Amino acid sequence: MSDPVIKRALVSVSDKTGIVDFCRELSLLGVEVFSTGGTLKTLQDAGIAAASISTITGFPEIMDGRVKTLHPKIHGGLLAVRENPDHVNQANENGISFIDLVVVNLYPFEATVAKPDVTFEDAIENIDIGGPSMLRSAAKNNESVTVVTDSADYALVLQEMRNNNGATKRETRLALALKVFELTSRYDRAIASYLAGAQHEADSSMTVKLERELDMRYGENPHQSAGLYRLTDENGTRSFSDYFEKLHGKELSYNNMLDIAAAVSLIEEFRGEEPTVVIIKHTNPCGVAQAPTLAEAYRRAFSTDTQAPFGGIIAFNHPLDMEAATAVNEIFTEILIAPAFEDGVLEMLMKKKDRRLVRQTSALPKGGWEFKSTPFGMLVQERDSKIVTKEDLTVVTKRQPTEEEVADMMFAWKICKHIKSNTILYVKNRQTFGVGAGQMSRVDSSKIARWKASEVNLDLHGSVVASDAFFPFADGLLAAAEAGVTAVIQPGGSIRDNEVIEAADANNLAMVFTGMRHFKH
Repeated sequence: MSDPVIKRALVSVSDKTGIVDFCRELSLLGVEVFSTGGTLKTLQDAGIAAASISTITGFPEIMDGRVKTLHPKIHGGLLAVRENPDHVNQANENGISFIDLVVVNLYPFEATVAKPDVTFEDAIENIDIGGPSMLRSAAKNNESVTVVTDSADYALVLQEMRNNNGATKRETRLALALKVFELTSRYDRAIASYLAGAQHEADSSMTVKLERELDMRYGENPHQSAGLYRLTDENGTRSFSDYFEKLHGKELSYNNMLDIAAAVSLIEEFRGEEPTVVIIKHTNPCGVAQAPTLAEAYRRAFSTDTQAPFGGIIAFNHPLDMEAATAVNEIFTEILIAPAFEDGVLEMLMKKKDRRLVRQTSALPKGGWEFKSTPFGMLVQERDSKIVTKEDLTVVTKRQPTEEEVADMMFAWKICKHIKSNTILYVKNRQTFGVGAGQMSRVDSSKIARWKASEVNLDLHGSVVASDAFFPFADGLLAAAEAGVTAVIQPGGSIRDNEVIEAADANNLAMVFTGMRHFKH
């Protein structure tokens, strides 16, 4: 069959982005536009000859707009099979005219329930009924009906109509129908999750869609194939291109992507704060520092470990300036990530063709689900995005920490949750002085952190120490005291907390409990 010409359109949108211009073009192409409620007013105020949907149904919009499109003359006009003589005859007998184009997006349920002060009544009112019904009817009959849910598709539809005497292509209608069922599936799951209280724990079922966005040359090792997939779940669709723009360098690899995720997740702990630099190697921070300038912050972060940064990943929380870029340029790094690059910086850094330069275009989403696959299933958990403030700290020792110690402990606590367990982290003057990561014993992590500090002649006296989980015995704290720390931050919660507190008091240490553990496996 030939592609059906679009003669009548039904338009009802919550998000009115681009809708006026789209409908104006439809009118110029000879399309009769029908609309509802606020959309109708928007179009008529703009001088577009749109008619009320009531002129189709012969029935008013009632019950605060809850009932307006749930009518046989709407769904009959959408679902009728145009090549079926019985359908056509029944449509004619019942005064049903075909609807060729549906433009609908849904009440913003997900955005509504994401508000901290949302009430149950507000959430319920933002469950769209007529919208999904029209979308599904139109998508089912995609042989004859074009359905649009996304303003980004307006231009495509108009272009095809101009090129095809008012019709859209079959493959386009099918692709748009697929988007409908993806949207309504996610929308229904979000409602079910909200009603089940799944904003606090994983629901009993979950719909996840993965679409390949980028090909990787290989995975963690050359014998493993890999790709980066954009993810769609109850929290929407997320992809690399939503948050980053690669400006220069070779293709990004599987391991690069893991390191970028680690670097940006950590640097965002310091969003809006004074200049901060994070250096990552194999997803663990090997140096982090904060200073009045990016250049000084980089030098201090680099001084934590002068070997690991070679071939590492560096992230900045401020636009990368020439002074900092010149300092970074002294060694080879795989990737530099910044929110912007000041004049001349890109040109200078691009001289090293193998280095990747990445601009972070927006903040990563907070919260949501984290997925990890196993050979026997998928693990799903909430992201570790909870924040500890100074007011959350409980001082458990006789000695109160000084303001400077508290500042260093808060700095250390933001970092230690991004280091593989077991984690022991020494910090002094908002700079990492020793990092112990991923060891089977917390004491071993402490020994490694002390050894790394001694390798670069960093004096741990006067530093603070952070532990991602409680000290199970006093020996870990005693090792820190021996290294010269003056304050300790840890979750607490061990059956031997009293022993650890007594050891801290005996060594005149200040110690605070956060009440929150940060295991990272």
